Amino acid sequence: MRTVAIIVATLQFAQCTAAAAADQFDGVYKQTAVGDCLRVGEDGGALKIADGVFYGVNASCTMSNPVNVRDMNAFLYDMECDVENDGWTARALLMSAPDGGLIMVWNGYAFRYNRCTEAELVADAVANDFTPAP
Repeated sequence: MRTVAIIVATLQFAQCTAAAAADQFDGVYKQTAVGDCLRVGEDGGALKIADGVFYGVNASCTMSNPVNVRDMNAFLYDMECDVENDGWTARALLMSAPDGGLIMVWNGYAFRYNRCTEAELVADAVANDFTPAP
């Protein structure tokens, strides 16, 4: 009985650690210097990471099994992705940039994204005449 309790506690700790690793990257990131922070998942818009899910252009990926990259403020994830009902898996390295942005590396490709600030989100909402639902 005690062994079962230890196993359950270990699994719960691992789940909390995985969630905490993904949470450090939660946010909205511009695809380009002039990207629209409100247009998540669209070309020329923004990318979003929330609750262990990466939302890219027409795709979403569940981020799992984070591996800490020692001394780099980075994690390597297994990504289970869905692109218009076509699934695929890959590994991705996510790293915090010194200015709070995101560095993301997919097999052979590296990207640098700036984090959308609250002011940019508000400005984009005003520019797009965006009114949140009540």
